[in-house]
Amino acid sequence: MLNGYLKVRDACPVCDEDLSHHRADDGPAYLTILIVGHLMAPLIIWAFTTFRPDPMILASVFTVGCTALSLYLLPRLKGLIVAFQWARRMHGFGAT
Repeated sequence: MLNGYLKVRDACPVCDEDLSHHRADDGPAYLTILIVGHLMAPLIIWAFTTFRPDPMILASVFTVGCTALSLYLLPRLKGLIVAFQWARRMHGFGAT
């Protein structure tokens, strides 16, 4: 469905479904922030209280972790949003 990292193809290469009228917009970014925040915040608190690392080490490790998790989740959540719109026949997907 995706052509590149976040670009949605105009049509599905398998079934030729028109995907040009999707409206993913900022939804994937909001969901990514929500998921990463809810996963990493408890881990940061746990790591700080359990191991008491130097603040720069803690910040460096969790900055890399948050960035990697965000980059992993973003295209998958964009695909999820477009698939949800298709399944619910939103934004012109149900038009014949």
